[in-house]
Amino acid sequence: MRPSNIILTLFLGCLLACTSNPEPTQPFPAPTLKKGESFFNKNNDSAFYYFNLVATEATDSLDIAMAYTYMGIIQAYEGDHYGGQESLLKSLNYLDEYKQEDQGCLSSDYHELGNACLNLKNYDAAIDYYRKALKYIKDPDFETIALNSIALTYQKKGDYDQAIDLYKSLLLRSKDKQKEYARVLSNYARTKWLKDSAYPAGTELQRALQIRKDSNDIRGLNASYAHLSDYYTVSLPDSALYYAGKRYEMAREMKSPDDEVEALSKLITLSPTNLLKSYFARYQYLTDSIQTAKNAAKNQFALIRYEAAKNKADNLQLQKDNAQKKTQLVVQRFILALTILFFIIAGIVLVLRYRRRRQQIELASRQAIQEHQLKTSQKVHDVVANGLYRIMTDLEYKAAIDKEQLIDKIEVLYERSRDISYEHPTTSATPFHAKIDELLQSFGSEHIKVLIVGNGPLLWSRTNEQIQHEVEHILQELMVNMKKHSQANAVMIKFDYQQGQVQVLYTDDGVGISPQVKYGNGLQNTENRIKRIGGQYTFERPAKGLKIRISFPIAQSL
Repeated sequence: MRPSNIILTLFLGCLLACTSNPEPTQPFPAPTLKKGESFFNKNNDSAFYYFNLVATEATDSLDIAMAYTYMGIIQAYEGDHYGGQESLLKSLNYLDEYKQEDQGCLSSDYHELGNACLNLKNYDAAIDYYRKALKYIKDPDFETIALNSIALTYQKKGDYDQAIDLYKSLLLRSKDKQKEYARVLSNYARTKWLKDSAYPAGTELQRALQIRKDSNDIRGLNASYAHLSDYYTVSLPDSALYYAGKRYEMAREMKSPDDEVEALSKLITLSPTNLLKSYFARYQYLTDSIQTAKNAAKNQFALIRYEAAKNKADNLQLQKDNAQKKTQLVVQRFILALTILFFIIAGIVLVLRYRRRRQQIELASRQAIQEHQLKTSQKVHDVVANGLYRIMTDLEYKAAIDKEQLIDKIEVLYERSRDISYEHPTTSATPFHAKIDELLQSFGSEHIKVLIVGNGPLLWSRTNEQIQHEVEHILQELMVNMKKHSQANAVMIKFDYQQGQVQVLYTDDGVGISPQVKYGNGLQNTENRIKRIGGQYTFERPAKGLKIRISFPIAQSL
């Protein structure tokens, strides 16, 4: 006897729970779903057809889920357990466990999945699905049926103790319901006997049989006859044969080919030789018919789905063709308008880009002129102004002036200022550290002591010519400003190398620089030069004098 027959009542009750809702605003199921239900268990091919229409065309998720559930049960009933599983799993995709109206369908899906796994002898998966079904069952009667399915799975799995414990609890719960009590009692006695062949299960099996006779439970009688035939097979073969015959009659009355095949299998085992031929012929005929019917059902279900999908695709294609014909003229006009609009926009974009490009060229030209003017101003300051100041310093503080040497300095200054816009740093034969010493010492006098610390050839060997050029003018500007404004008596310039940076510390004991003083061209040029070589600087104002810290990387690329 197939477990899907047992669950039929549970399924119908759960589906009723899916569609019943006390709120008047809840819509009724789609007409095609009702149409399928009208054929269910009467003409399953027609039922499957209408349920497939709902599954492929409906918009309500609960209707779609219910349609897939019906389809899964029909497929499993016809022997297509894998196809049934597929439909039931699709049903789950349209259900929300947090929606109360979906929970009845969820319990049906999980229970039917459990039945499919049980028929495929995948017992652990069956138990898992049955337990999931229990989460959503509210009716105690349906809960009893689900628990009975779990116990039956434990029995078939061979886990008799688990099954017996469940049957014991179910006996207590169903003692006031004769049909359910008879089912649990018969299964309980059979499980106890399967665990221990010496267990006297006959009394309990006979009691369950009598209850089923009194209540005219046809399916229950079929199960009882099967259990009694199995129980008496070894101890009382005649009784076993008798009950096998009764089961065969009941199966034919029920028009259940599967149960009839099982009964015939038992009769072939127990009957005398003269009856075997007729039983075996019937058995062979039924098994062939059942297999043919199952194959036909699978093909029929696949064909129904194919035809439905094809019709839907044809309808969609027809709608698409009609829409294309109706919109063809509109599309053509739209393309023409779009083309015109494109050329208009393209023209506007080209004009705007031309104007923007012209503005960029003008701006770049102005910036280039400004940069050139700034560079020229800086060179005039560095070459002419500071050069003249050094000559003036020599004239002011040196007692004896070498006239020829003075003329040479003026001539060099003259040559450098003739075409100052094109001046480039030139390589000097004098080592850079010596040139720095000469530069700084030239600002010393009787009243101003200049102390130089750390200025050696190794320090400047790490720097390139461009850095050296900028450093020379930075130091020259600092010393010129010192000479003009600081009134200092002592100046110290300390050079150091730390972590890839050249450190220059300038210190004097003069009057310092007031925070309100605005930088002139000299200090502004000095700041620009420091930034140009990637350096940093800070001005410190102690109680007396001035400190300036300058640092720059030796690997600065210019």
